[in-house]
Amino acid sequence: MTNGTSDSAYSMQKLTDEARRLAADYRRATGKTLPLSPEIATNDAIRLLHLTQADDDTCDAFYEADGEPRKVQVKGRVVFDQGKAASRIGQLKFEKPWDETLLVLMDENYETSEIYKAERKKMESVLAEKSPNKRGAMTVNQFKA
Repeated sequence: MTNGTSDSAYSMQKLTDEARRLAADYRRATGKTLPLSPEIATNDAIRLLHLTQADDDTCDAFYEADGEPRKVQVKGRVVFDQGKAASRIGQLKFEKPWDETLLVLMDENYETSEIYKAERKKMESVLAEKSPNKRGAMTVNQFKA
C-alpha cells in the first residue's frame, strides 16, 4: 500500500508525462489531437505554481493569499502553429465561483511553455465588451492582452 502524497505525486507526474508523450505521438501520426490538453495543463499548473488540486468541481485548483483561499480555473491550449494567433481557448465557466483563470500554453510536444493569469473581474469586463453570444469565448491573444 502506498502512502498518499509522494507516491501519488510521482505517479501523477509519470502519468501526465506519458499522456503528454502519447498525445504528441498521436498528433504526429494522425494529424488529429487527443483531448488531453485540459488535464495536462491543470496538472502542470498545479505542479509548477505549487497549487492545491480542488476536491470538487467548483474550480480546478486553489491557493491561499493573505489568509484567504483563491479559486483557480485552468485553461490549456496547445499551440501547434505560432502563426495562428486566433486560436481559441476553452469557454470560461462564469457559473462557477472562481477568482482567477490561468491560461497554460503548451508546445507541439504538450510541454508547458507559458502560463498567464487573469482575474475574474478583468475577464468579465473584457467579455462584456464583446458580443453576448460569445459566452466566455476568447482567443489566446485576447487572454494575453
